[in-house]
Amino acid sequence: MQFRMTNIMLIEKINSPADLKQLSPDQLHLVCSELRKYIIEQLSENPGHLGASLGVIELTVALHYVFNTPYDRIVWDVGHQAYAHKILTGRREAFKTNRQFKGLCGFPTPRESEYDAFGTGHSSTSISAALGMAVASKLKGENNRQVIAVIGDGAMTGGLAFEAINNASINNNDLLIILNDNHMAIDPIRGGVSDFLTSIHASKEYNHLRYIGYRILTKMGIMNDDRRNKILRLGNTLKSLKNNPAEHNIFEGMNIRYFGPVDGHDVERLVDRLNELKKYRGPKVLHIITQKGKGYRPAEEEVTTWHAPGTFNAKTGERIKPKNTNQPPRFQDVFGHTLVELAQADKRIVGITPAMPTGCSMNIMMHEMPERTFDVGIAEGHAVTFSAGLAKEGLLPFCNIYSSFMQRGYDGVIHDVALQNLNVVFCLDRAGIVGNDGATHQGQFDIAMFRPIPNLTMAAPRNEHELRNIMYTAAHTETGPWVIRYPRGNGMLTDWHNDMQKIELGRGECLRKGDDICITGVGPILYKALKAAESITDHNIAVYDLRFIKPLDDALLTEIGNKFNKIFTIEDGSMIGGVGSAVEEWMMDHGYRPTVCRMGLPDHFIEHGSPAELYEMLGIDERGIRNQILERQ
Repeated sequence: MQFRMTNIMLIEKINSPADLKQLSPDQLHLVCSELRKYIIEQLSENPGHLGASLGVIELTVALHYVFNTPYDRIVWDVGHQAYAHKILTGRREAFKTNRQFKGLCGFPTPRESEYDAFGTGHSSTSISAALGMAVASKLKGENNRQVIAVIGDGAMTGGLAFEAINNASINNNDLLIILNDNHMAIDPIRGGVSDFLTSIHASKEYNHLRYIGYRILTKMGIMNDDRRNKILRLGNTLKSLKNNPAEHNIFEGMNIRYFGPVDGHDVERLVDRLNELKKYRGPKVLHIITQKGKGYRPAEEEVTTWHAPGTFNAKTGERIKPKNTNQPPRFQDVFGHTLVELAQADKRIVGITPAMPTGCSMNIMMHEMPERTFDVGIAEGHAVTFSAGLAKEGLLPFCNIYSSFMQRGYDGVIHDVALQNLNVVFCLDRAGIVGNDGATHQGQFDIAMFRPIPNLTMAAPRNEHELRNIMYTAAHTETGPWVIRYPRGNGMLTDWHNDMQKIELGRGECLRKGDDICITGVGPILYKALKAAESITDHNIAVYDLRFIKPLDDALLTEIGNKFNKIFTIEDGSMIGGVGSAVEEWMMDHGYRPTVCRMGLPDHFIEHGSPAELYEMLGIDERGIRNQILERQ
């Protein structure tokens, strides 16, 4: 496959949507072509989310061509679709810094631009947020303001989207929901929503005739809202009978006008349709069909791989792999292989993930045991309570959810799992500093979230052997719910495949003996602490791995309390309510009064950048830990 870069012309002159509007409709195809090439070129050298943004280029151009942004609001869901949006809204040159430290955020954020109407780093929030904006506009008398929610890339599988659709049907609003249907999230969408979107259809002539009839009857004084709703339901029934007696349109069933499906890559037709829809009052849905990775053959053919492919050769489509291949495996892969081993030995074990089987490596079990692995879609709350139901009937669910996404399932962990003391093992991938995805994805809150929950065991392995041993222990210790947190990316050990063994519940260990100062904490960040301790020759510093955040190791902490007057704690989570707080509380509760100096994540959201850059900025890299110890002597 040949990929030939051409000189960029039109988009170099577009610094805002006002510039785009100066073009004729037949020039928009060239704008789309140039945007597509520019995004491919930039992401080949500076990795990001490629496939989703390539799929909505025509839609992005049409939206900014038709609507008066930023006065009109566009809410992108999920936010990694928004690269073309950023480029057209004055950030073309800055896009070269996308996801880089101090550069552009990889997701829409109002802190960055007035064109980013709402922050959308997580999924399925757009309809709720946009509905709020649309209702607010009505209340403020801004009846000419258009509000558009662009939802796609699997986001319609999230329960929040359905809650919003239900509410949109009863509130006074003119919301436009654009359903970007590409049959994909990161992995293929599974479930009834996907089947529905594949089969749903509506007649353009039918919609047009119905609109004319509505206008005539309203002018004659015959039509009111109650009669309109009854007629809409009758029309839905007749349309369903005509097309398929078994088919029912969920949007129309909720009195939300449905239009489509429309080719999402025909920019001129999109412009025409959006101009028509601007005239319609009330909530409405435009269903467009797109192809993820559109216009770049490798991304079209291997959609999951090219969702976020890393660096690649833009001309050949060859992905550029790291030169050092003798690296420890990713924690994610160790989890995936270990889960298969455990499941082979225990038929009760099942795997659950909310739409991230490849990202969390549950695809390994999905391949080996498809009947015992469940991708529930972008629905973290459902994943938690579904796991609770499985556990209630005697199975042992390993539910893998990214740390920052787990925030959305918090209620279920408390009320559906912990309160009933069910044996569910929650594996929190991407705990701690994630990196370039930024504030919406940093796993900084999980320790503080889960520490107060009764019946729950929480552990943080510092390496791959520990991860395997803790997973094994969780599978063989029926003490209620477990939470196992571990970071994104490569582990610490190249020889990771140890013989798993059971660990005593709540037992930590001493990693480095010392008499002057103590450092204690959990997770791989302890390796930075060990190096910092070794570099300080003026003090004999001990390092302890608590291993368990809950329950704490009473014997180990008693040893520390009796021996040290100064204790440093280290963690890659929030210091408020984190491991340091747990240690300080334990010391106070047991009559010890050492000075506890906490190191970890401060009380603010952590922006994007490489993990190394962020650790350095936060002062919890090896040098930062060393400096903090020396400064507090």
